[in-house]
Amino acid sequence: MRKTRATTLAATAMAAALALTGCAKDSGNSGSSNNNNAAAGSCVTAQAPAATAASTSSSAAGAKVDASALRVGLAFDIGGRGDASFNDAAAAGVDKAKSELGVKDVRESTASPTEDEAAKEQRLTQLATDGYNPIVAVGFAYASAVQAVAPKFPNTKFAIVDDDSVTAPNVTPLVFSEEQGSFLVGVAAVYKSKNCHVGFVGGVNTPLIQKFEAGFVAGAKAASNKVQITSDYLTPAGDNTGFQDPAKGNIKAAAEFSAGADVVYQAAGASGKGVFQAASAAKGLAIGVDSDQYNQATVAEYKDVIMTSMLKRVDVAVFDYIQALAGNTLSSLPKRFDLSVDGVGYSTSGGRVDDIKPQLEGYRQAIISGSIKVPTTPQK
Repeated sequence: MRKTRATTLAATAMAAALALTGCAKDSGNSGSSNNNNAAAGSCVTAQAPAATAASTSSSAAGAKVDASALRVGLAFDIGGRGDASFNDAAAAGVDKAKSELGVKDVRESTASPTEDEAAKEQRLTQLATDGYNPIVAVGFAYASAVQAVAPKFPNTKFAIVDDDSVTAPNVTPLVFSEEQGSFLVGVAAVYKSKNCHVGFVGGVNTPLIQKFEAGFVAGAKAASNKVQITSDYLTPAGDNTGFQDPAKGNIKAAAEFSAGADVVYQAAGASGKGVFQAASAAKGLAIGVDSDQYNQATVAEYKDVIMTSMLKRVDVAVFDYIQALAGNTLSSLPKRFDLSVDGVGYSTSGGRVDDIKPQLEGYRQAIISGSIKVPTTPQK
């Protein structure tokens, strides 16, 4: 279990980040106008990069094709369809392929929290044996299983979300720049924080979830040199129950709110519901993850505290993969789904971040252009 840490950032520690973003200190009542920081709260100390009107980004997918001949196997991570997060995003991609590309035959199977590698291999083997092609493995936990099963079915196409370690010719990795989208919601958290204290709750302490934390912390630091940040994880690496334990998510988030945080970002799968519960009880704000959780039915009772969500477009990646496979254009897929192809981003449902969209767009464009480099590991 990762210990809670709270760090008040000194101005000297921000020198490099401010130089990187080209930010100047907000002059407050100096009399000079700063439209791009018009919505800045008292926690914001850095001017956001200017946004340009011509910025666009788009998925790399090509023209629509007929995918009716494909039989899609969908191997969910723990939580499955209905987790209001990661798995639901993958399901949305397949649902879109059914409605827009004509996919008719889909079989879904869900991992249990405590299953071993043999169970994952059996799930993939059964789908392949039954003729499902392609098979989409949702989550890095399937890496070893895909590595073992894919060579046994060379004529079956596999895709794996969140892992690029498998190099078999019939396996396509679908990976993301989670840190980039997390940077943007870190900025948003600072702009909306009244206490200048924000928090992060990760499901399982793995390098993947650390990318979410790293981006969030970097974004918060870029916007403010005085923000206090608290980070927690629900379970250590190897214990994937952290993605399906709302009660534990509630306890961790409640502790962060009690310590003074008023905006908490969760990257905890189905455990995120507990974070939303804690935010509601504390009259604070929360940031969702993966899907636009403001619009998720399974957490609808907490929508009023969800100020935004970091969109990890697993739906886009899965849909684009199915479309590219049907059109024989797999080589057109991006190596990594990042801000430049709408692979990650932030939601605006509920209107809570509408007033800071110019600032968020300025940072987004700076990341796409390369003038801001977002770290992938948390900076101590």
